[in-house]
Amino acid sequence: MPRTPVNLFVEELREGVRRTQPAEEAVPAGGLIDAVRPGSAAASAGIQPGGRVLAANGRTLRDVVDYQFYTAEARVTLRIQEEDGTERDHHFAKWPDDDLGLEFAEATWDGVRICSNTCPFCFLKGLPRGMRRTLYVKDDDYRLSFLHGNFVTLTNLTEADWRRLTEQRLSPLHVSVHATEPALRRRLLGYRDAPDVIEQLRRLASLRIQSHTQVVLCPGVNDGAHLDQTIQELGALYPAVQSIAIVPVGATMQFEQRMGLSGRALEETRACSRPYARQIVRQVTRWQRRFWSEHGASVVQAADEYYLIAGARIPAAARFDGFSQYENGIGMTRVLLDDWHDTRRRLRRALAAGERLTGTPPRLTVAAGVLIAPTLVRLFAELDALVGTHTEVVSATNYRFGARINVSGLLPGEDLTGALQGRDLGDLVVLPRAALDYFGRKFLDDRTPAEVEAALGRPVRFASGMSEVVEQLLQFTTGTAAAPPSLPTATNGKFWAARG
Repeated sequence: MPRTPVNLFVEELREGVRRTQPAEEAVPAGGLIDAVRPGSAAASAGIQPGGRVLAANGRTLRDVVDYQFYTAEARVTLRIQEEDGTERDHHFAKWPDDDLGLEFAEATWDGVRICSNTCPFCFLKGLPRGMRRTLYVKDDDYRLSFLHGNFVTLTNLTEADWRRLTEQRLSPLHVSVHATEPALRRRLLGYRDAPDVIEQLRRLASLRIQSHTQVVLCPGVNDGAHLDQTIQELGALYPAVQSIAIVPVGATMQFEQRMGLSGRALEETRACSRPYARQIVRQVTRWQRRFWSEHGASVVQAADEYYLIAGARIPAAARFDGFSQYENGIGMTRVLLDDWHDTRRRLRRALAAGERLTGTPPRLTVAAGVLIAPTLVRLFAELDALVGTHTEVVSATNYRFGARINVSGLLPGEDLTGALQGRDLGDLVVLPRAALDYFGRKFLDDRTPAEVEAALGRPVRFASGMSEVVEQLLQFTTGTAAAPPSLPTATNGKFWAARG
């Protein structure tokens, strides 16, 4: 039989069923100690980086979750394996909530649970070669969901996992739902035996575990009436379901073929149009109004992309319910705008007091993703008018992932460099901090900031918002050495950054 897309789809479904069978539990090797905080209890006990934490109060530890859970006691005995292989017990007396001061190289010590679903829109399946190695880890591990906000499907939970969730109450979890209709969700996950996610979320709720959920919106597949049903059924579980994120699908040839897209659905998948974006914004806004009247919270949020493409007003900060889905591209533009409003107010006060930039205001070149570039053009025009700088904002197309991927955080160093080479870059180049890993060491394609700076032949700085741009300007005009890129406030990327 020829291997048509439909046949391949069926084969992957069968393979997904096979791979989701529980494997024999791995024996944890212990948690490799990456750092010991100076002045902490662990430092006072003489514990050094390089050793491994094996157990706490006689309980073998599988991961950072176990470590946190079983060390939340007034008296703790840690079994440490030193670098030479010897094992030693360290005894601590403390307040139960006090941290011992250990940081670990990895979050899980018995391996990472890999996703066995075959979602046709899976971002990882479309990754080109030569990217940062940790990007290729297709995790679906509820522990990483709890620790770092990674989205999981809950399709691989065993009864042992549920017993652990009952004991440790890991809350909140971040769950990829996509659709609440079981048949449609199974189609989207590529797994015909995926359990009913509403039943799972109710079971989590019975354990007092909250969830943040997401829907990857696929035009012509899970939008329209399907989206209304998904929002309604998830919203009915509030406050156990704390938020519902509606985010756009990244178009791939594999997705288009497997879902059989054609006509308008295919066009909207490849490039979201203004009418479609406005439709999504209106649909989400209707539900937000209902939820505000019922719960005093928006509950459901649309990705910034829909507002920017629609030309719609970005909602006020209060409508983002504490920005719980910020890392999912929801509310980032509002944070950017509010940061600029505050920065502009402070600049005006400083200028009124007679403060000015030292010397001739520099010429800036700012590169960003296609989606946010028009907004940055407006903000930098206001900055230029205030302080006398001259800024060119360059919209960088993402050739590595495809033009449909239009956000700054997924721009490889190669594409940023390509967008800027051959231009008059002025005195200083500012790039998006989100394009670097957690530690600020590498872009997605493993290029370093130093390599990009050498290729451009101009000083390069990184910023997450307009306030950081102003800080970089002040450092540049005063000749202050450039500070390393600031660490993100969220720790999602810490264990996924390339560390060597």
